[in-house]
Amino acid sequence: MIRVIVICEGQTEETFIRDILVPIFSYTEIYLDPRTVKTSPRHKGGGLNYDRVKHFVINTLKSDSHTKVTTFFDLYALDTHFPDFTKSQDKEDPYSKVNILEQAFKDDICANDETFSSRFFPYIQPYEFEGLLFSDIGKLVDIEPAWGSSLKNLLKIRTDAETPEHINDGYETKPSQRLKNELSLPKYRKTLHGPLAIENIGIDKVLSECVHFKSWYNKMNEFNNL
Repeated sequence: MIRVIVICEGQTEETFIRDILVPIFSYTEIYLDPRTVKTSPRHKGGGLNYDRVKHFVINTLKSDSHTKVTTFFDLYALDTHFPDFTKSQDKEDPYSKVNILEQAFKDDICANDETFSSRFFPYIQPYEFEGLLFSDIGKLVDIEPAWGSSLKNLLKIRTDAETPEHINDGYETKPSQRLKNELSLPKYRKTLHGPLAIENIGIDKVLSECVHFKSWYNKMNEFNNL
């Protein structure tokens, strides 16, 4: 069995990995192990400082020379101290931004030990985890009876963007805020509704709509072919 430690931004991503992806990948003898970075004596995840992330990633890689390590961070509100952050901001396309950031992140980690190169593959989601939920608006609103009234508005948000991963990173226009603004009775809750929505949408639909997420997903599947 191949073990892949997934360092998550927060509890939502950790729950998504544990409840949705772990069962899927277990069938291919790949075991995903989601973890969050300790950000204070009593808290983990959220508000990720790059120095803290780098320390955590390096220590994780050193702890087991056979384990693969990846990340699941949001592009939105990413710490500006991530390598090549300023360079990435010159790009308008989110895929160009995350490609620059992921490569610089990998290079910085592997500069500490070149053997990390074959085991570390960072992933940054454009722009947020919640972007994935726009892969199928009908299935998203179906998880709560009262959410059907928001179908039209959410469909417009989706159709106005090239892909779910292009729904942008302004405070009021980031995916999570749009869901909070539109969905009520009950209000959208990240840790509860996020993984539920993905389960209802189905991973195949997400993969068909979200190119960058699909690339990361496929990379993990390829480990069994190495």
